[in-house]
Amino acid sequence: MGHHHHGHSHGHSHGHSHTSNKKALLSSFILIAAFMVVEVIGGLVTNSLALLSDAGHMLSDAAALGLSFFAIKLGEKQVSQEKTYGYKRFEIIAAALNGITLIVISLFIFYEAIQRFFAPPEVQSKGMLVISVIGLLVNIIAAWILMKGDKDENLNVRSAFLHVLGDMLGSVGAIAAALFIMFFGWGIADPIASVIVAALILVSGLRVTKDSFHILMEGAPSQIDMNQVKEALGRIPFVNEVHDLHIWTITSGYPVLSCHITISDEGIHDEILSQSQRILHDKFHIEHSTIQVEKAANGCPSPHGTCN
Repeated sequence: MGHHHHGHSHGHSHGHSHTSNKKALLSSFILIAAFMVVEVIGGLVTNSLALLSDAGHMLSDAAALGLSFFAIKLGEKQVSQEKTYGYKRFEIIAAALNGITLIVISLFIFYEAIQRFFAPPEVQSKGMLVISVIGLLVNIIAAWILMKGDKDENLNVRSAFLHVLGDMLGSVGAIAAALFIMFFGWGIADPIASVIVAALILVSGLRVTKDSFHILMEGAPSQIDMNQVKEALGRIPFVNEVHDLHIWTITSGYPVLSCHITISDEGIHDEILSQSQRILHDKFHIEHSTIQVEKAANGCPSPHGTCN
């Protein structure tokens, strides 16, 4: 019986995407935070809820980007005796907080918009139009910056990217509302645009919250099929069974596995161990695994009797 632990360094490409993520998050944060201030002032001056709701979205964007950047910086802190995985988890907590904030903002906008449906106020459509066009351009630039980051692998960059996409749609809504008010005098277009923006914020907020809670609850990563992992390990010669299999995620793109493998007497412990790790690494991209290999004849060492 033996116990072995395995973990490679993430190599050059991981370090590279890490730096590009940081740059992308910081530059889009500065861009969006600066414009958000402009939009809040513009929304108050022109009396437009569509602009204010878009500014609310931008506030959550700026918070999302700032949190994400802070999380990546914090994740770089060295592993310590107390925090054996370092601060990598903070990134997921940041994403969860960010998702919850979005949900709260969207509910507030819904409430405000309902008030305005009954009494549409006067809105200065020209100022609203100018600000929302600039907002759209700012969002397009921010989205382009984040596209160059590692948004497919990193939940934080992805949540920030989703925010910015929602924002772009919010700006389009504000532009449309401004044009309707300008040409047809439809004051009600302003709360309608706000409701659409609020719905977008709500959807992305729920999605990010759900994904981050799944990770915080030690859920199995969606891209890894537990049964396939079990079958692949079970096909190794002299392996009798695989049990006590756990797969979870520490932070985005960092899956971890632990399991027990029972082998027959003819099996050679170290060979089976290295084969298992090669399969996990090459086929499932799990770089961090703890595998306990035990001879069938010795029975199960687990005190909880979880060997069946």
